[in-house]
Amino acid sequence: MKNITVSGLDHIGVRVHEFIRSVGFYKQFGFKVIRDDRHERVIVMRHAAGVELNLLDSADCPETGSNILMDKPVRYPGYTHIALQVTDINASLQDIEAADIKVTEGPVTFGDGKTSVFIRDPDRNVIELTQLPVDKGMLNDRGAES
Repeated sequence: MKNITVSGLDHIGVRVHEFIRSVGFYKQFGFKVIRDDRHERVIVMRHAAGVELNLLDSADCPETGSNILMDKPVRYPGYTHIALQVTDINASLQDIEAADIKVTEGPVTFGDGKTSVFIRDPDRNVIELTQLPVDKGMLNDRGAES
C-alpha cells in the first residue's frame, strides 16, 4: 500500500457502560470533554498531550467484572490496552494511590528500559502508565543504540 501515509494516531475508541462514571475516571488523568454527542452516543475527551479518547456507551452485556480480552483463559484477538506516557512513574503511583485506583501490575521495568504500572478503568479496560528510560541514548527500531 504505497498511497496510505499514516501521519499519527487520531483517537482511541473505548466502549463503556456509563458515560458519567467513565468521564469522571478519565478526568482524573487530565482529559477534558471536547464533544458530547448523545445522538451519536459518543463523548470525546482530549488530553493536553494530544491523546484523544472516544467514549462509546454501546456496551450492552452485563457487567461481569472481567475483560474478555485480558481476563479469560482463551486469548481472543483484539486491542488489549492503551499505554499513556508519563514523566515520573513514582509520582504517578502516588497519584493513583491517592485516587484509590488499584494497581493491577507493576511497577515493572521491561527490557527496553521502560517502567510501567497497569490499572483498569471502571469497565475493566487496561491502561498502562509508562515512563521512558532515563539517560538512555537514542534507540533505533531494533532497540540498539544509534
